[in-house]
Amino acid sequence: MKKGTKSEHEAYIARVRRKRAAVTAARLMILGLFVIIWEAAARGGVINAFIFSSPSRVAATVARLYASGELFYHIGVTMAETALGFTVGTLLGTVIAALLWWSPTLEEILDPFMVVLNALPKIALGPILIVWVGAGMMSIVVMALLVSTVVTVMTVLTGFNDISGEKHLLMKTLGATRMQTFFKVVLPASVPTVISALKISVGMSWVGVIVGEYLVSKAGLGYLIVYGGQVFKLDLVMASIVILCALAAIMYYLVAALEKAMLKKRGEV
Repeated sequence: MKKGTKSEHEAYIARVRRKRAAVTAARLMILGLFVIIWEAAARGGVINAFIFSSPSRVAATVARLYASGELFYHIGVTMAETALGFTVGTLLGTVIAALLWWSPTLEEILDPFMVVLNALPKIALGPILIVWVGAGMMSIVVMALLVSTVVTVMTVLTGFNDISGEKHLLMKTLGATRMQTFFKVVLPASVPTVISALKISVGMSWVGVIVGEYLVSKAGLGYLIVYGGQVFKLDLVMASIVILCALAAIMYYLVAALEKAMLKKRGEV
């Protein structure tokens, strides 16, 4: 690499890093400003602290949960349910998408059913799941699967179908089987789509788990939200919501880190 080109490349990298730092600083500033305004509004009587809580009350509630040993117990229950629903939902959705790609006729037959399942409010199936699966962790995981799997199937299948027909024709000309075409061309080219599906599945899994915990649970963050609302402990509700936001963000950024690592390995970043 020539000296001039190297200098330009280093300058570009420096600009990218400065921009990322500025974006991170702006995010932290917005978050900090929100917390300050929320606390000031609660202390100044602009909002009712009993109804809207405040950062200090939320922090005190989290501290009490930690001191009593309940905090990590409830977090652990919800995380276990979410991780199981996310993992199984992603794998199952990807496998179903591959099967539908493999058989365009089957895809055409099942397409309207997939649309209906995606549009169906899953909470309506809650009472049925409780009867079928039982009032326990399994019904919550199944609810998470119902919410996340269909979305994963539709997202990944769209990515599979978007692969250029010219690549298929080339593989066919070379005498490749459909299986070879899938594993050598379609699946590698669909990695960004699969990662995007993972990002969507993260959110959907959290939604499914919390909905499930609303319906039937004796532990977990969803349980704390329902319990707090029933006994008017709104500080507990807000603390649980804040914890949920933090956990969902962590899970999302882990998937984003996986995406960055995979793209770097493929030489795309």
